[in-house]
Amino acid sequence: MTLREIVAGFRRGFRSPESAPPMGPRDDQTDLVGVSKRKRRLGLRREGRLLKRYSVALGFAPERHKEREGDGRTPEGTYAIDARNSRSSFHLSLRVSYPGVDDRAHAAGLGVPPGGDNYIHGLPNGRRKFTTLHAHRDWITGCIAVTDAEIRELWSLVPTGAKVVIHP
Repeated sequence: MTLREIVAGFRRGFRSPESAPPMGPRDDQTDLVGVSKRKRRLGLRREGRLLKRYSVALGFAPERHKEREGDGRTPEGTYAIDARNSRSSFHLSLRVSYPGVDDRAHAAGLGVPPGGDNYIHGLPNGRRKFTTLHAHRDWITGCIAVTDAEIRELWSLVPTGAKVVIHP
């Protein structure tokens, strides 16, 4: 990386200079994002038919369901994509609607904050070395990570409101 590229990265906050891809045709969009934490796989389905699969990295402590802010766990359960961030620090990101009502109640019972800001996202901006390493190690704080090329594809195939089911 040249000095000019580093300075440009700081000026834009290491955000990707690329624009977000457009949504794909409605017939190509998914209605279900399924994640198997054990297999480290994310699958896209439409009307029950598997469309695509991706390898993923999870939170740094992926076993069991997320209970509290900062525990490094990826939540388990049924959620939805409730927002899209084209100016993410992780290329692009799709927000998962964690915490749900039950998650908040569980955390309240423990007397801890439930956490939030869980996303399906790309790699850290300005850190291309993660491209080959990301799916071999759980390195994030509770999100679900794919490569930049994969999040661009997911961005175009996963509409806001799509159901997300995260299995142990």
